Amino acid sequence: MAKYIDIEQQLIAARRAAEEMRVAKQSLQVQLSEASAYISQLQEEIYSSKHKSLELLTELKEISLENESLCAEIEALKNYIIDLKSRIAVYIPVKDDKVDKKIAEYINNYPDRQKLKILFMRETEGVYQFGSKRVVVKIDKDKINIRVGGGYLSIDEFLD
Repeated sequence: MAKYIDIEQQLIAARRAAEEMRVAKQSLQVQLSEASAYISQLQEEIYSSKHKSLELLTELKEISLENESLCAEIEALKNYIIDLKSRIAVYIPVKDDKVDKKIAEYINNYPDRQKLKILFMRETEGVYQFGSKRVVVKIDKDKINIRVGGGYLSIDEFLD
């Protein structure tokens, strides 16, 4: 009988231990479920942040390409402005003077026009100071001719 009581006590102790283990198991299952949910939430947040990072990198790349394009456009515009500045008329003709208009057109289209602007200074219609020399200029068939001695030379011949 003592063995029976001892076995019964052991059985009760084992049932108690089994119940405690069952409660502990349930507690661990709840904790595992909560941990799994937390890990899933973290994975979603990591995925979301990586997705956002990828979007930002893509946007940064697009902006970088746009920036390069704009820099190239700015450089082209700077060159265009320089070109326009070089084309600005350096010789402005007298209104209603055909000869002076032709001289202005020639000077403003001449490659080294700054040099020519200084050389030609209008005195009166058809008369110019060229350096230290007074010259008579006329237009024949849309060509500029300059009187030299008893005849006329084209402006290109005269300048050479």
